[in-house]
Amino acid sequence: AAHMISNLTSCARFPGQLNVDIGEVTTNLVPFPKVHFVMSSISPLYTLSDVAAAARTKNIDQTFSSAFSKDNQLCTGNPLQSKYLACALLVRGGIQLSDVNRNISRMMGQLDMVHWNQEGFKVGLCSVPPVKHPYSVLCLSNNCCVRSTFRKMEQRFRTLYDKRRAFVHHYTQYVEESHFSESLEIIRAIQDDYSQLQSAGTLHSISDESEISATQQRQGQYTPRSIYAPVI
Repeated sequence: AAHMISNLTSCARFPGQLNVDIGEVTTNLVPFPKVHFVMSSISPLYTLSDVAAAARTKNIDQTFSSAFSKDNQLCTGNPLQSKYLACALLVRGGIQLSDVNRNISRMMGQLDMVHWNQEGFKVGLCSVPPVKHPYSVLCLSNNCCVRSTFRKMEQRFRTLYDKRRAFVHHYTQYVEESHFSESLEIIRAIQDDYSQLQSAGTLHSISDESEISATQQRQGQYTPRSIYAPVI
C-alpha cells in the first residue's frame, strides 16, 4: 500500500513528461457517481527489504502485463475476467510515452473494455524511478470484479450480524441499529450496479432517465443530471 501511495503522488512530487493531478485521475475513472470504487495494482511488486528485487526487474512489456495480472492486485480479484469501465496508468522511471502507447495497444486485445469507453485510458509519466528499480507501473482501474469484494464483505457481515448479533452493542452506543440494515442495502445496491454494467454495459437507472428525458426535454419539462465524465 505504501508503494501504491508513493507512485500515486509521484507526479505531484517529481518532474515528468506528462504529470497528472490526482483529481484528473479520479475524474476519468468514475463515469457514474454510484460506481466510484477503484482497484489498484503495482508492477513490480516488492518490498524495500528485498535486496534482490532490482536483479529480478522485468522488461517493460512484462512490467505492463504484470500490472494487469491478478497476482499484482492490491485487492482480491481478477480484472481480466471482468469488464473495465476506465483505467489509469501512472508510470515512473525510464519509460517513454511511445512505450506506454505500444503496451496499451498490445493489452487492448486482452481487456474487456465497456463498449462506450473502448479507449478509456489516462496516462501519467514521472521521470524519477522508484527505489531500487529502473521503472514501475501503477494501474488504477474501475473494474466490475470489485463486486466480488463487496459480496465477501456482505457474507462476513451476515455471519456476525444475522446469526449472532456479535459486537453490535459496541456500536449501538453511538448509532441506531437501523444503520446496519441501511448499510447492507447500500452494499447490495453497489453489487447490483456493477453486475448491470458487467452484463449490459450500462445502469438501468441511467437508461430509464435517458428515456424520460427524450420526451420531456422536447416539452421543456426536464433537465437531465450530469452523470458522465468522459475519459480524456
